[in-house]
Amino acid sequence: MADTAGASPEQRLLAAARQDNVEQVEKIFEGSVNVNCTDGLGNTPLHNAAYYGSFEVLEHILSHKDCDVDPVNKVDKATPLHMAVQIEDPDVRHVIVSSLLEAGADTLLKNKKGQTAEQLLKSDDSNVGALFKKFRAQASISRDDIANVFLADDDDEGSAGSASDED
Repeated sequence: MADTAGASPEQRLLAAARQDNVEQVEKIFEGSVNVNCTDGLGNTPLHNAAYYGSFEVLEHILSHKDCDVDPVNKVDKATPLHMAVQIEDPDVRHVIVSSLLEAGADTLLKNKKGQTAEQLLKSDDSNVGALFKKFRAQASISRDDIANVFLADDDDEGSAGSASDED
């Protein structure tokens, strides 16, 4: 493990995310820290955890109340989701992408080359591809529910208005 003596909490958090050092993250979170801090390339601890497949640290970062799930770095304009779909190990890739999607990662954000995270996914990765399809389906259902709530509210108002007209 790298020597972090004299480092700020943010520097230690960035390093802990690269090393999947849960104990260090828990210790850092006991105090005050900017969970969305960045390194010189604009990568946040969440970027680092996604890139290095640091699942346990990723979960801790995502659980932090101030965590931005869609930060964009400077070099590639990539989000943690863009980085996660490029993890070599398919099992780790699946777990990290799943966690980011469940945390609300925006699948429509594009990197510097105009690509979404799903477009970076290897064509033979049907497991993670299925996660994106499931997420899109859930998002679509949620939008339909919101539309139905508004339509139901309009119907209720119309009914109430009709009843008062009859009086």
